[in-house]
Amino acid sequence: MTAQIAPASTPTVDVADFRATFRNSVGTVSVITAGTGLRPVGFTATSLTSVSLDPPIVSFNISRTASSWPTVSTARHLAAHLLATEHQDTAQIFATSGIDRFAAVGDWATGPHGIPVLGRCLARLVLEVHSCTHIGDSAVLLAEVQQIERSEGQPLLYHAGDYRHLPG
Repeated sequence: MTAQIAPASTPTVDVADFRATFRNSVGTVSVITAGTGLRPVGFTATSLTSVSLDPPIVSFNISRTASSWPTVSTARHLAAHLLATEHQDTAQIFATSGIDRFAAVGDWATGPHGIPVLGRCLARLVLEVHSCTHIGDSAVLLAEVQQIERSEGQPLLYHAGDYRHLPG
């Protein structure tokens, strides 16, 4: 059975209220990378989430005005890097516009399918894009996890506009 969604109506939610509401949500910080050869792209995301175990599917959002969007929109394979607390500098680099993010981070290599992979992360997921849906000013991508590499550590979190760490 397929659920029916009512047609969109004129939004009555204030954008500032919407943004403030979700600033109180805690997200694990990750960097999504795509591209091959001399044109790698990457961006910091807090929207990476598990969708399905069988098959293993994750989702993330990207603004369609982001500089990484043109490459991500045509990519068949991507990498998602969940960052540890000691990788806050990496998160900040990939959140900064107008710089060569890969030159600034330095620690990266060409991975499976030619995608750029970061050397420092809590976990690395090699992904194959399953689908992409445009919603408003963003795109939601669903991707199947093809490979996982994990290490030990505490996740880097994002809350209320700043990076956070778990106590202890």
